[in-house]
Amino acid sequence: MNVRRSPTIRRRRLGAELRRYREAAGVTIEVVAEGLGCSPSKVSRIETGHNSATPRDVADMLTIYRVATHEAEELVQIAREARQKGWWHPYSAVLVGAYVGLEAAARGVRAYEQLVIPGLLQSEEYALALIRNARTSDTPKDIDRRVHVRLARQSLLTQEDPIYLWAVLDEAALSRPVGGEEVMLEQLRHLIEAQELPNVTLQVLPFAAGSHAGMEGAFAILDFPDQVDPDVVYVENATGGLFLEKEEELRKYHSIFDDLRALALGPDESTKLIESLVEEPLWRSRPRDSGST
Repeated sequence: MNVRRSPTIRRRRLGAELRRYREAAGVTIEVVAEGLGCSPSKVSRIETGHNSATPRDVADMLTIYRVATHEAEELVQIAREARQKGWWHPYSAVLVGAYVGLEAAARGVRAYEQLVIPGLLQSEEYALALIRNARTSDTPKDIDRRVHVRLARQSLLTQEDPIYLWAVLDEAALSRPVGGEEVMLEQLRHLIEAQELPNVTLQVLPFAAGSHAGMEGAFAILDFPDQVDPDVVYVENATGGLFLEKEEELRKYHSIFDDLRALALGPDESTKLIESLVEEPLWRSRPRDSGST
């Protein structure tokens, strides 16, 4: 399984190029839609990378824009590649949005998490407990498929050409015994092991830091090896998440992440804190009167 081959990023790049050519030609989406015999919304979704386009559609669009033959041939080839199936395609029924496909093509991920361990760093039992309690309407089969995808994604960190991961975790994410004490202790040990990877940087934002720039919510910034593919920010929610790509949005989240990493403990101090939590978990000092989650 090669998780780095991603038709998602090809579709995103194709859409951006098609939009650039359309705007340079001074053609409206409505004119393109009429020429293709489709709705304007389809053209818009192709340009934003949400819909794939057939090579024929791309060729017809580029004809409308009067694009030179050799440039058109390159984009038609990208359209063919964008219609290939990623390794995650068989699991599309339990996936929402394009995050897995973008992550597979990324050079690196900078993530801030408030309440949970990032998916790339979750142990199997932690992932199972988390998904089981968050997806109460899912069938056992669907839950197993979600766990399988989450664990398959983690090969991005250890394969021959790994991505880098820089994660800032709020101390709260380390202090909630998801799955019960044994599962959570295993998860904490898993984080300590992951910190030893040369492409993983893990920092803990301690409770003592007080209020900070990231209190509005968790997010991930993905950047890509090719400069023609701009960064994207992913903000997750219960319905699948939101992708932010505007320059001002990217600047804001880059600034927030820089503030968070500056405020957080360094990697060595963070490891020591996690080790101390393995020995003396915070949840042991708090009364509990309900089942673990």
